[in-house]
Amino acid sequence: MTISVTNSFRTRDKLNVGAQAFDIQRLEILETQGVGTIAKLPFSLRILLENLLRCEDGRFVRADDIKALATWAPGAKDKEIAFMPARVLLQDFTGVPAIVDLAAMREAVNKIGGNPKRINPLFPVELVIDHSVQVDNFGTSNSFALNAELEFQRNVERYAFLRWGQTSFQNFKAVPPGTGICHQVNLEYLARVVCAVPSGNRVEAYPDSLVGTDSHTTMVNALGVFGWGVGGIEAEAAMLGQPSSMLIPEVVGFKLRGRLSDGATATDLVLTVTEMLRKKGVVGKFVEFYGSGLSSLSVPDRATIANMAPEYGATMGFFPVDAETLAYLHFTARSHEQIALVEAYCKEQALFRTDSTPDPLFSDTLELDLSTVEPTVAGPKRPQDRVPLTKAKASFTKAVEGLPAKQARVKNNGDSFDLSSGAIVIAAITSCTNTSNPSLMLGAGLLAKKAVERGLQVKPWVKTSLAPGSKVVTDYLAASGLNIYLDKLKFNLVGYGCTTCIGNSGPLPEAIGAAIKENNLVAVAVLSGNRNFEGRIHPLVRANYLASPPLVVAYALAGRMDVDLTTEPLGNGSDGKPVYLRDIWPTPQEVEATVRASVTSEQYRKEYSAVYEGDAMWKSMPVPQGDLYQWDAKSTYIKLPPYFENMSKVAAPLADLQGARVLAVLGDSITTDHISPAGSIATESPAGKYLIANGVKPHDFNSYGARRGNHEVMMRGTFANIRLKNQLAPGTEGGWTNYQPVGEQMTIYDAAVKYREAGVPLVVIAGKEYGSGSSRDWAAKGPRLLGIRAAMAESFERIHRSNLVGMGILPCQFMNGETLQSLGLTGKETYSIEGVSTLTPRKTLTVRAKSDDGKEKQFSVLARVDTPEEILYYQNGGILQYVLRQMI
Repeated sequence: MTISVTNSFRTRDKLNVGAQAFDIQRLEILETQGVGTIAKLPFSLRILLENLLRCEDGRFVRADDIKALATWAPGAKDKEIAFMPARVLLQDFTGVPAIVDLAAMREAVNKIGGNPKRINPLFPVELVIDHSVQVDNFGTSNSFALNAELEFQRNVERYAFLRWGQTSFQNFKAVPPGTGICHQVNLEYLARVVCAVPSGNRVEAYPDSLVGTDSHTTMVNALGVFGWGVGGIEAEAAMLGQPSSMLIPEVVGFKLRGRLSDGATATDLVLTVTEMLRKKGVVGKFVEFYGSGLSSLSVPDRATIANMAPEYGATMGFFPVDAETLAYLHFTARSHEQIALVEAYCKEQALFRTDSTPDPLFSDTLELDLSTVEPTVAGPKRPQDRVPLTKAKASFTKAVEGLPAKQARVKNNGDSFDLSSGAIVIAAITSCTNTSNPSLMLGAGLLAKKAVERGLQVKPWVKTSLAPGSKVVTDYLAASGLNIYLDKLKFNLVGYGCTTCIGNSGPLPEAIGAAIKENNLVAVAVLSGNRNFEGRIHPLVRANYLASPPLVVAYALAGRMDVDLTTEPLGNGSDGKPVYLRDIWPTPQEVEATVRASVTSEQYRKEYSAVYEGDAMWKSMPVPQGDLYQWDAKSTYIKLPPYFENMSKVAAPLADLQGARVLAVLGDSITTDHISPAGSIATESPAGKYLIANGVKPHDFNSYGARRGNHEVMMRGTFANIRLKNQLAPGTEGGWTNYQPVGEQMTIYDAAVKYREAGVPLVVIAGKEYGSGSSRDWAAKGPRLLGIRAAMAESFERIHRSNLVGMGILPCQFMNGETLQSLGLTGKETYSIEGVSTLTPRKTLTVRAKSDDGKEKQFSVLARVDTPEEILYYQNGGILQYVLRQMI
């Protein structure tokens, strides 16, 4: 899309690369005019500055915005700016509802006599289907084929809808299932680093940037690509040309020096970084890595760190472009012309880092000597809870302290064994966080080879899986011959997708699941992922640990979490002697030699040459036609959502909230998984009952994530996480509440229906870090459809706060350290929020809480509607309504 620029600072210029001339916004021209010093700015802000220069239009971006950013210094006062990404990245769980919403907008435009084709992505939108494959089958050579077939059977309706989107919407492409994980495909293929976009008879060159509907979009920051995860709502607005409104962020510099020591991996490093940054406090900030230690980290190592920016709370975890970036682009078979452009552009624009580059100015800094990083895991419930491997046993033992030591005799698949708390029942090499890293994956293969040669076997109660983020991984594992040893330990390929990391771990063997449930055992999962929140990985697994791929294999051999891998044997070898982790851990030299011998550019070239084609099942699908989607009233996957029903052409004036009841009172660290689970649907849940009533058998329920194109399922699944604890319904776990004022216990969904019928607006109250975790738009859409109009919390996660505003829900933050408890409130009161009718950014509002006996308490909250643009979104009932009204 060509953006009409004002060019107030006359920065438009030419850059010649070979025979090609490019239009650029030359940053150094600002300095010649006395506007800022580019070399003092963090690299991430330099890219943002170019974005403002290129998008200056006098409306969203003005000259004073550019001046404020160019002259930025630590401690600068808040300034709102608008960022326009170059492209949008989607995965299918969040991508399907995004395309459903665009289809619904077309429907709304058509109903008022407009041209539905006006609803069309204005920028490249790339969707990778990676969230739907489940680990139903494992441990055999045909696991992948069986899982792929089941995935297609369950999701054919969703996939046909996406194929309709490909043919109906411009600038929209879908990478078929069975290809890889969106962030790994982005890193290895989609990322441009520098974009070259035709504009009339000119070609514009500018830094690659994106927003993605997955919080781990930050993985591509490892390539110097600017971007982060947003909610589906914000991504949809970006597709339609609406910039992301933001405050100029603080930038925390993270200095790295030295090299990783023998035995330490990139996974150990990222878990250490996550712990450090969580303690530092970087929520809503950019983190930029600098220092000579960067030169010792490969792009895959950097990608492991950048991937987990959501876990350490940052908006981005940014690595500037340098020689290693160019080497990676060569290695992954990018064109010579593209690499030449990246090098020339970045060097010309002071966007290229070397070890001699002067340190930029940062809002704050911290430092890590890489040689101090030690083998590590994180758990059992949060990724920031790092535990040195030497203390992992003690950590788990403390977590289960006081629980009865029950043991169950289990017979499964011809084996008989005792199962007790601490048993590792899931060991998964999964997630783009680590499977994008050849050193980690081949390290796991080398460890497996040594284990097999010593006669070790995986314990019979462990469900094993290998789910890489791209087909290149299986190519180089095969080239090395190490896939044979992983297969012998039952780490067979199960699919190319997120699988266990997002809760698609599939069922445990029936006998094992029954033993865990009947004896209330604390079963364990060990995975090479980025998320380990309670209830996410598997409903029967209560302790979840993140670990490197080699450690995942080691723990599968040990079979238990209460084993100290640094001092106790993994098991006895074929000679009857104990085998320790140190005996089979590969040396850095072995790993490096295997990477050099087994990973080639040709593997990347081959796998990505036909990335959009898909297999026979994908190609043979019947695809709906037409500019308007033909909604099927009987569908339980794709439904026309109600967001635009009876929408007036002009937004109603803002009004105070009166007479609201509280639907849920929740604690700290409530994640988007708690609010809108992605995993299995229980038969007796409101969503399960709805599906059964519509003719869907329980074995065909699929998951909440796969049903996100159906608002009827998703609103019934809101707050349905089996581990949710609502303080209004003490003694319960799951989606329960007490309907006020009578105090009748019922499901949250049923109570919301009763409140709606009575015309009562709703509020949810929570503690710290409300909405942490995945960038899940249904964690805002679902509450809105339940009738929730405000959320009061001690603090909000960045993306979720934005999503709430984007759905017309008012985020309110307690002030002065107050909490519901310190105010002496229970949540059973009737609430009014005053001052909304004259709302301004971050306004202090007055809340009145009236108990049923007539007593009233008054307190203040901060309206977390942070920018003038967000006021407009909120007033319109949401960002999509705002965009649609602008178009009509």
